[in-house]
Amino acid sequence: MGYLKYTQYIYIAFAIYFIYDGFTKLNEQNDTAALSFLIAGMAVFMFFFRRRFVKKFEDKNKKQ
Repeated sequence: MGYLKYTQYIYIAFAIYFIYDGFTKLNEQNDTAALSFLIAGMAVFMFFFRRRFVKKFEDKNKKQ
């Protein structure tokens, strides 16, 4: 389960990509820019959710 520490950073990479994508779509006057920002927001939420989950999992293993 050591890989769980590192997979959470994939969500940050996705968030950075979709924020960049959203800004490029905004500059092109594209209507789908809001969708890119929504996906970026969800990726940031998932990063913090996974981070919290990993910490809970590690604390549970330390108690045993």
